[in-house]
Amino acid sequence: MTSHSLVAPDARLETLYTGTIWGEGPVWLPETASLRWSDIPNDRILEFSSATGETRVHREGVEFTNGRTLDLDGAVLQCSHGRRSVEREVDGMPQTLVDQWEGVRFNSPNDIVVASDGAVWFTDPPYGIEEAGQGHPGVREYDGCWVFRFDEASGELTPVITEMGHPNGLAFSPDESVLYVSDTGAPHHILAWDVAWEAGVARCTNPRVAAVVSPGAPDGFRVDAEGRIWTSSGDSVQVFAPTGELVERIPVPEVISNLCFGGDGHDLYITGATSLYRIRTMVLPAQRPARTA
Repeated sequence: MTSHSLVAPDARLETLYTGTIWGEGPVWLPETASLRWSDIPNDRILEFSSATGETRVHREGVEFTNGRTLDLDGAVLQCSHGRRSVEREVDGMPQTLVDQWEGVRFNSPNDIVVASDGAVWFTDPPYGIEEAGQGHPGVREYDGCWVFRFDEASGELTPVITEMGHPNGLAFSPDESVLYVSDTGAPHHILAWDVAWEAGVARCTNPRVAAVVSPGAPDGFRVDAEGRIWTSSGDSVQVFAPTGELVERIPVPEVISNLCFGGDGHDLYITGATSLYRIRTMVLPAQRPARTA
């Protein structure tokens, strides 16, 4: 329990489910009031119902899915380590959205966000092709681990960040002027990148350190309505102000992989290695800005 004002008074960390090997990729599904996430080594997708408190298997044999989000229409987009692709779930089954850049396959798309214009931004570290239980052994087919932007309407796929080691989690600032990306390589930090546009093409510029996480590494994270970063770490949820100061720490009894807001927006769901947790907060998640013509 914590008494900091970002957490609801008398809030306690709840353990909702235990039984994963490496839980990841949480997303809140408003239509069913449930939390969907992955158990990557067990190659399955789980769903926790907030109404019943029960967890069920959504699908098995899913090709090692990882990060997921909702598109502008509320459909689930997810990253597949096994298929080295970004997918949309349609009628309960995955359909490939994009799986290669200039004729070569991705490494293993890891985490994903959708901007207010509908474009899909995702990270592409090598874990699915290089680590046991995370996908299928494979080789990198391009020289690096990049962050990509995919414009589904035009079919244009653009590398927007090519200078990071192992880009992993990502999230926009509330006004989408800044893209935050965690690096699970040696630096163990989250970088902030200004999002600029040149001749209609998105560019990420002016990289700087937004947060340094210890112990462990920043994996998945989210941004709240006030621009604070809520990130995973080796032993806690760590919350950083937009200016970089650590303003909150919520202890969790194992390594955290990812997190997301759900319920009425105040519930923070946390995926640990073996378990799913929840704690009540006093904040709301950042919302996409209104779409512009």
